[in-house]
Amino acid sequence: MKYLIIGLGNIGPEYELTRHNIGFLTLDRLADQKGVNFEMSRLAYHAEAKHKGRTIHMIKPTTYMNLSGKAMRHWMNELNVSKENCLVIVDDIAIPFGKLRMRAKGSSAGHNGLKNIEDLTGGQNYPRLKFGIGDDFAKGRQVDYVLGKFTKQEFDELPFAMDKAIDMIYSFCTIGIIRTMTEYND
Repeated sequence: MKYLIIGLGNIGPEYELTRHNIGFLTLDRLADQKGVNFEMSRLAYHAEAKHKGRTIHMIKPTTYMNLSGKAMRHWMNELNVSKENCLVIVDDIAIPFGKLRMRAKGSSAGHNGLKNIEDLTGGQNYPRLKFGIGDDFAKGRQVDYVLGKFTKQEFDELPFAMDKAIDMIYSFCTIGIIRTMTEYND
């Protein structure tokens, strides 16, 4: 069985440790734990790992957040992976920092990366792992917040949340989305 895990984020050093890049950061941690490296490929950095007989393809799109669907569509076709076997890791301001929620489908909720995925892959029916980044920003400052760096306290708590996200990715790939949601959703 093949799976495609799409970590959303923006390329470039100015975005490296920002809240919006939690998808990239989580996949970097997973790749480190598996001892694999990302390599530049078409529309994304790509890495491949094995877990309990499953092949897990990981991509970090180089299209920037708002065009993430372009990379996802390309890699779904390239690897011949169905949408049900794709999992998008995305930041979510509606969820408290460090909380994780997996969903089988849903709206973009104003997230431009998810909106582009909907537009280019045929709707809202795709699994996603929402990584809570909280909403500690003043009215009108959302962009600054999501593109801002983690606070010291958030940064200290990040490894625990990312490890739980990785456990959820493995669970998604082995026991499926329904059981994963039941077992792990905060």
